[in-house]
Amino acid sequence: MRDVAVIGFSQTPQWRHASHATTNGVEMLVPILAEVYERLGITKHDIGFWCSGSSDYLAGRAFSFISAVEATGPVPPINESHVEMDAAWALYEAWVKIQTGEVDTALVYGFGKSSAGNLRRTLSRQLDPYTLAPLWPDSVSLAALQARTGIERGLWSERAMAEVAVRARRNAETNPYAQLVGSKDADELLGEPYLADPLRRHDCAPITDGASVIVLAAEGRATELAQQAGTRPAWITGFAHTIDSAQLGLRDLTESPSTAAAGRAAGATGVEVAEIMAPFTHQEFILRSALDLGDDVRITPSGGALAGNPMFAGGLVRIGEAAARIADGSAGRVLAHATSGPALQQNIVCVMEGRD
Repeated sequence: MRDVAVIGFSQTPQWRHASHATTNGVEMLVPILAEVYERLGITKHDIGFWCSGSSDYLAGRAFSFISAVEATGPVPPINESHVEMDAAWALYEAWVKIQTGEVDTALVYGFGKSSAGNLRRTLSRQLDPYTLAPLWPDSVSLAALQARTGIERGLWSERAMAEVAVRARRNAETNPYAQLVGSKDADELLGEPYLADPLRRHDCAPITDGASVIVLAAEGRATELAQQAGTRPAWITGFAHTIDSAQLGLRDLTESPSTAAAGRAAGATGVEVAEIMAPFTHQEFILRSALDLGDDVRITPSGGALAGNPMFAGGLVRIGEAAARIADGSAGRVLAHATSGPALQQNIVCVMEGRD
């Protein structure tokens, strides 16, 4: 296996409504592509492979990612690929591409403009097309079923969920890109009305527009570019993803065996920081249990999805934020997690470490 590191990361602010008049992501991507090039001292010609993550359902038209490719300046033609899901999975594809030895560098980007439509209904298209999707159950209602199941089993409480929201938004006070920062205390939050019982608005990730970019490089090239940029590479020591059943009645919604399996495969032990993607407060309890994260682990210091959740870029942001802790020297070994689908159906875990 080749040693591969995250050497560059950039993201847009996590807007509630992006001011851009398009859903294809070009306007969001161009500034952050330029930012990461400048930071690393490279140009687009230094990139060997490109991979993106987005959704045609979110954009409302077929092959919407083709328009976004224009942001990369693909002339002459580039070596490019795309995944129809969060860009964390595009990063996995890029990592595999580097492992083949065909390229030494890769740029991964994800983007989404959730405010362009009804996100709760749009995400129902992720469901089984024969038995679940025709019922049009929305994403928040499905998460509410999961939350209620855990409450009835005594695994968490509405107060514990509110305390997760308070901590997330207070963590986000140091994140200049976060959409929601600061918060009332748990008692005040519990006085607010339900959005979908037992979920209140603070229990749900906000509608967010945004994009993110990560640059990967192999071995000597990673060290060279990191030294050039004056940063510290975040070396990927484990990377895995797996999936649970699409049929919600066939799995225990209070557990996430796919996260646990991905964590074991990625070697998710001994980490100091874990950036976990929990779009709903109660899901943090499921993920912490699945990944066996103790009280000594700093959980999502960026604020996470509850402070801003750009669809199809949010998982990539979790990897970038975790890598940033390596880059700034505040941690030596970190974990990043991303999820996709209803009730934590698909999960990916990336473990990174710094080397002196």
